[in-house]
Amino acid sequence: MAPKPSAEQIEVLRQIGLRAGEEVRFRRADRGRWQEGRISWVERDGSITVHDSHGAARSLRPERLEVKRPGRRGRLVWQPVTDVAVTWEQLTLF
Repeated sequence: MAPKPSAEQIEVLRQIGLRAGEEVRFRRADRGRWQEGRISWVERDGSITVHDSHGAARSLRPERLEVKRPGRRGRLVWQPVTDVAVTWEQLTLF
């Protein structure tokens, strides 16, 4: 079982538009097929810790992850985390 994220780690996820336990998919460098997992938290270096279906933890760069979000017609589609993430710095521009 995956360890529970701290309140601070949950807040960081919320700030970038993600949730702990949210389903993601990723590709390992040595394999071509997509693997699914669940988001756990954001590490200090900016990588996102994901637990796969077997419970193994991986810290992956956001550009290697995809999450389901509503597409143009409202249907859920896989989108890169870098496209859906909203950072604190971007919010201050508005």
